[in-house]
Amino acid sequence: MMTVHEVSRLAGVSIRTLQYYDKIGLLHPTGYTDAGYRLYDDADLERLQHILLFRELEFPLKDIKAIMNSPTFDRDRALEQQIELLRLKKEHIENLMNFALGIKLIGVKHMDFKAFDRSKLDEYARQAKELYGNTPEYKEMQEKTKNRTKEEDNLLADRFMLLFKEAGEIKDSDPASPEAQDLVKRIQAFITENLYTCTDKILCGLGKMYSGGGELTRNIDAYGGEGTAEFVDKAIQIYCG
Repeated sequence: MMTVHEVSRLAGVSIRTLQYYDKIGLLHPTGYTDAGYRLYDDADLERLQHILLFRELEFPLKDIKAIMNSPTFDRDRALEQQIELLRLKKEHIENLMNFALGIKLIGVKHMDFKAFDRSKLDEYARQAKELYGNTPEYKEMQEKTKNRTKEEDNLLADRFMLLFKEAGEIKDSDPASPEAQDLVKRIQAFITENLYTCTDKILCGLGKMYSGGGELTRNIDAYGGEGTAEFVDKAIQIYCG
């Protein structure tokens, strides 16, 4: 566990920035010290790495939040995209360097602005954003939630977490048991009814997120007791084959 001051020094990010990320729901700390200082675990730091890579690629914070909170967000795939974007950015910078060196050495002989062309970089960045923002699941979620009030959202969230409370009551049993598998089926149905069509593939990914550490795991374990998130993940993986 690291304090906000330690994370700030490690990542080269100001404390004010980390506080802002917490405020807008982009990066919540694991918890707080008795004195009220934020505390971050390894999962939080991994999420921060992705955020900083997207920021380095000039993604707006609202786009980063939409991508990382998308039900189809895949960290490995995101990293591959970030690597490709960084490669394109490197190529773009090298073109600008060569252009500037050419001016220094031989002067401007003709009006050539090709070095300033960012079209490949911008197009790939747009595709990366749309991969998450324009998925059928994301659009479906936007449609289903657009007219809900904050009170209705809170009520649905409470109802959803009751399922994890149920999971906590059976977390010491076999995750392959009929009772556990029925619970997984109801979790999947709840998501499909209230958010987006939760396929087995998406459900499998959600299970890994539930037990992956960070705020989501802590919230689940707070409702069902320690180990509930891990139990639900195991039950989901069995359910999805």
